[in-house]
Formats: sequence, C-alpha cells, structure tokens
Amino acid sequence: MRSLMIAASLLALAGAASAAPAEGPSRKFEGRDLFSLEWASDPQISPNGRLVAYVRNANDVMTDRARRSIWLVDADTGAQTPLVAGAGSHASPRWSPDGKRLAYVSSAEGGAPQLFVRWMADGSTARLTGLPDSPGQITWSPDGKTIAYTLFEPSEGAKLGSAPAKPEGAKWADPLQVIDQVSYRADGAGYLKPGYTHVYLISADGGAARQLTFGAYDDGAQVSWTPDGKYLLLSGNRAAGWEREPVNTEVYQVAVADGSVTALTSRAGPDNQPAVSPDGRQVAYLGFDDQYLGYQNTRLYVMDRDGKNPRVLTGSLDRSVGDPQWAADGKSIYVQYADHGATKVARVSLDGRIQTVAEGLAGGGLDRPYSGGEFSVANDGAIAFTSGSAYRPSDISVMKAGKARRLTQLNENLFAGKTLGEVRPLKVASSFDGKPVDSWLVLPPNFDPAKKYPLILEIHGGPFSSYGPSFATDMQLYAAAGYVVLYTNPRGSTSYGEEFANLIHHAYPGHDYDDLMSAVDAAIATGSVNPDELFVTGGSGGGVLTAWIVGKTDRFTAAATQKPVINWSSMTLTADSYTYFAKYWFGKLPWEDPQGYWARSPLSLVGNVKTPTLVVVGGEDYRTPVSESEQYYQALQLRGVPTALVKVPGVGHGAIASRPSQSAAKASAILAWFDRYRAKAEGKSAAQ
Repeated sequence: MRSLMIAASLLALAGAASAAPAEGPSRKFEGRDLFSLEWASDPQISPNGRLVAYVRNANDVMTDRARRSIWLVDADTGAQTPLVAGAGSHASPRWSPDGKRLAYVSSAEGGAPQLFVRWMADGSTARLTGLPDSPGQITWSPDGKTIAYTLFEPSEGAKLGSAPAKPEGAKWADPLQVIDQVSYRADGAGYLKPGYTHVYLISADGGAARQLTFGAYDDGAQVSWTPDGKYLLLSGNRAAGWEREPVNTEVYQVAVADGSVTALTSRAGPDNQPAVSPDGRQVAYLGFDDQYLGYQNTRLYVMDRDGKNPRVLTGSLDRSVGDPQWAADGKSIYVQYADHGATKVARVSLDGRIQTVAEGLAGGGLDRPYSGGEFSVANDGAIAFTSGSAYRPSDISVMKAGKARRLTQLNENLFAGKTLGEVRPLKVASSFDGKPVDSWLVLPPNFDPAKKYPLILEIHGGPFSSYGPSFATDMQLYAAAGYVVLYTNPRGSTSYGEEFANLIHHAYPGHDYDDLMSAVDAAIATGSVNPDELFVTGGSGGGVLTAWIVGKTDRFTAAATQKPVINWSSMTLTADSYTYFAKYWFGKLPWEDPQGYWARSPLSLVGNVKTPTLVVVGGEDYRTPVSESEQYYQALQLRGVPTALVKVPGVGHGAIASRPSQSAAKASAILAWFDRYRAKAEGKSAAQ
C-alpha cells in the first residue's frame, strides 16, 4: 500500500521534475497544471454598478495552498486593478452603502484575519479589529457608520473532578478533555472548542466593538439591517434543545439599542437568510415546512416586518432557491437556483412572477463539476456573477440591460497551450422506469470516433446535489490519460425538482443504481467505448454508490471508492452530522431498525465483490469517518479481493482536493490503479 501512495505522488509530480520534451511542453492537461489555475469568487458590485470587487484565487506552488487577493474590475471596460494583494489572505469585500469605502477581512499583518476598511478615493486603509479569530458575516449599517460582524466566543467548557496540584516546574500530561456538547466535532474543523458565535457591532471609523447577542446559542448565520438602523435581523435557533434540531432555524429581530431579541418566525423547519426590503416594510427569507424528507425545496418567502402575513413566492418553481437580494425599488427579489445542473439568477416579483435574468453561473469547486455560483446586484439592476463553462473555471461576468459580458479571463494563457477533453451531453433513459437521466461524456483530447476507449463512470456525492456542464480537473485529468469519462445526475440529484430528488427517500442506494447502469449502456452504445474496459469511481455519496455497484455487478474492471459510507449504523453514530442522518435519511435510529440500516449498507454486499477496489479517504474526515473506509478495506482484504487504502494526510471530507498537490496525486493514484487492471484486461482480451 505504501508503495502505491509513493507512486501516486511521483506520478502527479513527475512532470514538474522532468525536463520538457524537445518539441515543447505537453498540450495535455496535467497534474502540475493545477498550480496554474485561477478562479473568481464572491463578486460584489458597487452600489452604482460601475465596479466589481471580487476575490481572486490562485494556487501557490511554494505553499501548496490557494492564496486569495481582492481585485477591482471596471464593469464597463473590464480593466482590472489589484486592490488588496501581497502577504496574507484577503477576502469578503463589502461595499459601504454609498460606495465610497470597502470593508474586507485580511491576515496581511499576521495572526488571525482582521476587519479592515479602505477609503476608495485615496486608498487609505485602517484596521478596525484585533480579534483572536476571523470575523464573519460583515454587514454595513444603512448610514455607513457601523459594521456588524459575527465572532466565535469561546467558553470554559465542561469539567469533571480535578487533577492533583502540580508541583512547580513539573511536566505533566495534558489535562483531561471533557466533552458534553451535542455537536463536538466538524469536518474541516476537527474537535470543536466550547463556545458560541455571536453578533458584534463596531464603528466604521474604528474603536471598541460591542457584543450585541449573548447566550448559549449560535447567532447570525445571516445578518440584515433595517433601513432605520435600529434593528438587525438574523437567523439561528434559540429554542430549548436546539442542538438536536439540525434543520430548524428561525428569523430573529435584535434591537441595536439594548440587544433584546424577538422571534419573527416559529414554524417547524428552516427560516433563514433574512433580507429587509429597502423601505423596511417587508422581509424576504428562505425556508420550508419540514416534512422530514431526504430532500425538500428551499423556497422564497416574504413576510411583514413584524413577522405577520408570511407567504411563499416561489411555490410554482420546483427548484430550491438561494441568496435573496432585494431590487433597489423594493418591487422584486433576486435569487439563484440550479436547473438541470446549470445555475441561474432569477428576479421574483412580489406577486410570484419569476423571470430568469442571468445564466451560466459557476462555483469555486475545481475537482468535480458541481453546480454553483455567486452573484450580487447594484442599485441600477446590474448583476455581477461568477461565470464559467465546461472548459473554464469561474470568471467574473456582468449582466447589464439584458446583455452579459465576461470581464475577466483568468486562465486564457494556461488553456491557450492545452487541448482539453470535449464535454458532450449524452441522452439517457433509466432502464427502471424510463425517466430521463441527464449525463455528459468527457472525451480524450484528439478523440478518434473510430477507436474504442476505456470508460470511467464518475459519480457525484451528496447524494442530494448535482453535476452540470462545469469545468472539473478530475474529469480532464482522466480524459487526458486516455479515458472517456461519464458523469451523470441519477435520481436523488437536485436541480430536477423535489419529486426526482426524493425518489431515493429512505431508499438510498436503490434505483439510482439502475440509472447509472443505463448511462453506462448509453455510453457503450455510442460505439466509442470498450465494454471490456469499464471503471467506476466517485466520492462521498458517489463512494457509497461505487461500493454498492461492485457488490451488485462484476462488469467493471476496477473501482475506486472515495470517502464512502460502508456501514450506515457505524457512520450515523460517528459522523459529525449524526443528529441529521437518522432523522432525515432513515426515519429511525440504528438500534430501532438494524436490518433497514444493514440492507442499505455496501458492507452487506461485500461478500459478492470480485472487482479490484481502491479505497481513498481524507486522513481527518469527520463526515464519512476514516473508520468507514478502513472497514471496507479490511473486509476486502479478508475476502482476498485486490485492494489498497490511500489516505490523504491532514484533510477532511470537504477538503480532500483543496491542496493542489494532493488533488493531483489523488487523481494520479486512481489512474494508476485503473491502468494496472486495464493492462490486465487488455492482455486477457489479446489472449482470447
């Protein structure tokens, strides 16, 4: 196993260590190219619509991490200017209401990131805070005099008993760690320090901050000011037993004068992302009536400022919406939504009419083609958004007067020298019930339709999420290695409506298997895929389905299951989101329905597995814990099935591909595993 890990790293970095061939650099997309990628995020258009401040992300080859800087781009000319760059990480640009100042968070001075304000006219900058942790949810007051932000406030934590008095100068073991929180660890954060997140206020000219909210609650997941500056609206859960209610939240009003809190909503289900209308008379917010389904559409609501007369505005749109932002005239609200894998911006009028006003949004994920994107709206209705395609990561675009224009071209030089795999839609109907299943093929560069290629089926996670026609490094690396790559949105995927997503409610894995096999059959039917060289991989929910597939069929030559769930009982009782899974994905606790949990666990099928299967997991994964992958690896070893375990050191579930060297090495390890058995399959075919 260790030799495989070393080989994978060497394969990923081999291009960087060897001299370029005499005829010039490779035109294939390679692992080392991950260090050259840049992508845009968090576009913030100025109130007058003339400038866009955004976060420019670039991978640093010396630190093996993404570095963030803040740039300005002219919305009319596309001219760019670095605003906050250099040492440290810089993010969260937020315009003052008059557009004359920009608040942002930066670690330029070392230590924890702090809140800064820049005066745009002369470039003067002031640091406002000296905090032990990074501030979040930066929000200007309407008069521009105050900035609200959230901050984690540590508490002492639980204690049980006491150790003997330690002699002066003695070196003793660390004290006991006593945990009594319901949520005590989180993927990407590890074991959590005791404490709570609260809202603070600070003068935009500097000075001491004032804590506004208190108590044993987490406040301010989203924050919005009322136009008169007298109140803040925020979302959270202040009810008894809130820690055991992973979905339920309410919208609260907090008085700036004395911190008094009033709940404006009270239903069972999430009520969040409040946004107060420009005239202060109404509040837009998101949520749904919780039916304890695996997936439920998030809808846009509006209520009176006092919480009365709530009504849904997007009931006719069978899609989830996000990020509500009021138009300056208060007559409509902008939201974003994903439709068949593509993310769009819509304007929703107060009578429920919905008009799509921008398309082609792209998110910041690079390794796989998930739907996503971000946007902001100026007072004149201009929209700044992150845009991309199957061949480019996210750039900044602006929609003005019904016309979209891409303002940045962050990767043009890189891709001018690369031949990427073509991405084609593939028509698929499920063999189970004939439902259409959106699918795409990524073809090897210089694809020859007369040849037959090996196929990699790549399955998305979630399972309640969606792929789309977006750029993805894994797909391009696999294609560059000579594989046709198939990715698809089987039942359970979002962006196709609530019914389609809930076809796997309390039945996952299930007939999503049939959808995936139908997609493979459709790919073979194109005539360009060798049916004797089929491979399968996927991460998280895709890892679950990969392990499920090899337990049900031997048609795949080799498999690589990434960060999977193998045993639903053990996962439910060890995952960071354990209060959620049993309630929404099963309806019963593991000891109440052990057979139901076991019947949906890939471990129940391990006795059928003959396919050589690689197991990949982040070394600090708390969402689908490392023990899940190790269970499967050891089960395969006990059965004598060819296997290897690859751990990506120091990263969790969501960050498994966040460092470019590890992302490249992980893809290379999977390709090396597939190539090993591809060679055996070719040899077997030749012998026959």
